[in-house]
Amino acid sequence: MSKITEARKVVIDFLNETISCDDVTVIKLERTNDVWYAVAEVYEDDSFLKSMNLPPKKTRIFYSVHLDENLEVSAYERISGSDV
Repeated sequence: MSKITEARKVVIDFLNETISCDDVTVIKLERTNDVWYAVAEVYEDDSFLKSMNLPPKKTRIFYSVHLDENLEVSAYERISGSDV
């Protein structure tokens, strides 16, 4: 398996385990030196609707995930759509 395929799988598995979501799509994945930078599109339940006990609706959210040279997650954050 190629490194880029492995990195993609690590990002998807990490986000599935870390946040409550149904679908993760890696939309950007690049390596600079030995650090991987990924952006993933995720669909989550709308937190506002959830807090008001209203019927759930999925919201599209983006996450930035950084992997080190060993393909271990070193950082992640929620980002706005304009940062993609």
